[in-house]
Amino acid sequence: MNRRLARLVSASRSLASDLGAALKTLLIVYHSMTGGTRQMAEAAVRGAAVEPAVRTVLLRAQDAQPDDVLGADGYLFATPENLASMSGLMKDFFDRTYYAALDRINGRPYAVMVCAGSDGQGAIRQLERIALGWRLKPVSPPVLVITHAQAPTDILRTKVIQPADQQRCEELGGTLAAGLGLGLF
Repeated sequence: MNRRLARLVSASRSLASDLGAALKTLLIVYHSMTGGTRQMAEAAVRGAAVEPAVRTVLLRAQDAQPDDVLGADGYLFATPENLASMSGLMKDFFDRTYYAALDRINGRPYAVMVCAGSDGQGAIRQLERIALGWRLKPVSPPVLVITHAQAPTDILRTKVIQPADQQRCEELGGTLAAGLGLGLF
């Protein structure tokens, strides 16, 4: 996480602490190979950081553990679409955390972001199916960013997420955080 983003998150925590509020936790779990999904997740953190009653935790999929899932009040899952599926490391995250959280996080809110070359629907379906098994509550339509990367060189190159798409990710992070902070979900 870059320094500016860390300062925003820290300022949000500090303000909520000063107000004596019990912080809610928004867990953002992502995987990124070429930077696109990372940029989307960081934009969501920026959006969530404006809510002082919410602590935002940003974790790479390979670093997230069952206790992170159990300790969160809401979730944002972000993945690239690889071969019409979520990324392997995102799948690994769910493989490692699914049964530890099963029947223990029912009803908590979640949303999804996918960075895809052309379609993204396969990854969205997989994420939604896992969330359904966890009995999570969807609170927003998925944010899908299409990069139009089709040739091998385009697929493997570093991605740059356009400002309008980053704004949509910020809004999603802000929506989740505001809903948690207000106790709407």
